[in-house]
Amino acid sequence: MSSELKNVSHTSDFEIDTEEIRVPSQARVLKAVDTVRVSLTAVALLASITVIGVSADALAVYDATHVPAHYLLPLWPDAFDLRPTVALVVGSSIIIIANIVSLLFSRVQSLRGKPLTHNSLAVAAPAVGLVASIIAMSFFYSINTSITVDTLQSWSCRWSEVVMVTRPHFGTLCKQSKAGLYLSVLLLPIEAIILGAGVYQMILQRNDSRTRRVAQERRKSGSPVPSSVRDIEGEQR
Repeated sequence: MSSELKNVSHTSDFEIDTEEIRVPSQARVLKAVDTVRVSLTAVALLASITVIGVSADALAVYDATHVPAHYLLPLWPDAFDLRPTVALVVGSSIIIIANIVSLLFSRVQSLRGKPLTHNSLAVAAPAVGLVASIIAMSFFYSINTSITVDTLQSWSCRWSEVVMVTRPHFGTLCKQSKAGLYLSVLLLPIEAIILGAGVYQMILQRNDSRTRRVAQERRKSGSPVPSSVRDIEGEQR
């Protein structure tokens, strides 16, 4: 009888020791994943702001320097398609909104205290950003590769070597268009990584919640609760 009690005691001690190791490890991994996700979200936000800045400026220069076809020596061709640049502006605008919402729910304590909403946005925001990036890039390349209609990038880069003392400064417009395009391409893997981190964080959060429920059930039943679990619960409060 005493040997059976010893075996039960040893088994209980082993389970407690295992939880003491696992729970702090889960908390550290969860914190690291959250830090990576928030950092990449901030990077994506800055990149999308840059994209909308250079693309919107290029559109503004076109609007200011475009003249009707009957004018002598027009700077822009009649057959001209602005949709690729507009796609970058629209796509980056959506990404900016999604990333701002994600950062707010990640850093504002009153919003972060809603686990269901916070975890859902950690996945939904980068998913929206990734879809917006894919659509913008697909739209851009499908039109920009046309050999019959010029776009803002193709036309400005074609005349980028021409020295101009006034707008539109085709060389500058070409660089701006390429910068917006390259940053938009870079946003694709960044948003994909953020989405993966959000999904992984949601899984870790569920495991952490399950561990806390087990600790509460043990406390109610009178079983010993690992000190590491109590420490984590105290920090979260």
